[in-house]
Amino acid sequence: MALKDIKTKIGATKRMNTVTRAMEAVSAVKMRKTQAAAFAGRPYARAALAVLTRLSGSGNALRHPLTAVREVKKLGLVVLTSDKGLAGALNSGVIKRAAEAVAAFKVEDVTVYAYGKKGEEYFARRGYTIAKAVENKRDDVPLSVMEELSRELSEGFLAGTYDEVFVVYSNFKSTFEQLPTGRTLLPLSVERVSELVADVRPVKGKWSDEAELSAPSSYEVESAGGDILGVLIPRLVAVSLFHMLLESKASEHSARMVAMKSASDKSKEVARDLTRLYNKIRQAAITREVSEIVGGREALST
Repeated sequence: MALKDIKTKIGATKRMNTVTRAMEAVSAVKMRKTQAAAFAGRPYARAALAVLTRLSGSGNALRHPLTAVREVKKLGLVVLTSDKGLAGALNSGVIKRAAEAVAAFKVEDVTVYAYGKKGEEYFARRGYTIAKAVENKRDDVPLSVMEELSRELSEGFLAGTYDEVFVVYSNFKSTFEQLPTGRTLLPLSVERVSELVADVRPVKGKWSDEAELSAPSSYEVESAGGDILGVLIPRLVAVSLFHMLLESKASEHSARMVAMKSASDKSKEVARDLTRLYNKIRQAAITREVSEIVGGREALST
């Protein structure tokens, strides 16, 4: 390989390293913002759960239509992936978990809601009905998109279009661990929402050692329990979906940050190896030139 070619490759590798380091830093900032948004929503969710728990134990139990458990013959599958790549095995892990969920339910009537291009492409290629495909290009989770998706899923469940709504997403555990997770969104249950809200706290990092939030211990219900449930349960469905979207987005940024860090480290290693090769070849050329000069001088002197 010519010295000029090696020098060109060194320059290109160093420029690539600059780009990947910048992307790593940007992804780190976005990940922290998204995780902060997810954690900030916990007080509302936990307070709403406390009210729901109290009302559900009053004798009326949970008679809201969104809590009705039915035999699953028609499944609504929500798959949360990304539009962008450079996120390691994040999307493939979520898609694999979604495919396993479809196989486990053993139903033929599956309708897919794809939040993100990667999931949409996978299920569309396999002939599944795509009821809705939402772009996932933004760095945050728009409330309008979440509310519209939550409303459509709730209406579909109430109308009997789906007997169960199952969401597959990437759950943020730590910067280096994102776990493909599947949760039942509908029918709603206190236990599932409690598990989801508690799981928002990561196992490592800034908020991992935060104290548990306590719900209000004393309050009076001035309205009929059914009226409150009619408002509270749809909001809890939306909050649950919102937390899943935020966890998925935080996982995407985290996976991209880790992937870019790995790329930065690899490019530095490649640049170092190319520099060594450049110096080795250059030194060999200099040594050869010196040998030729010395050999020519000796020939002239004889």
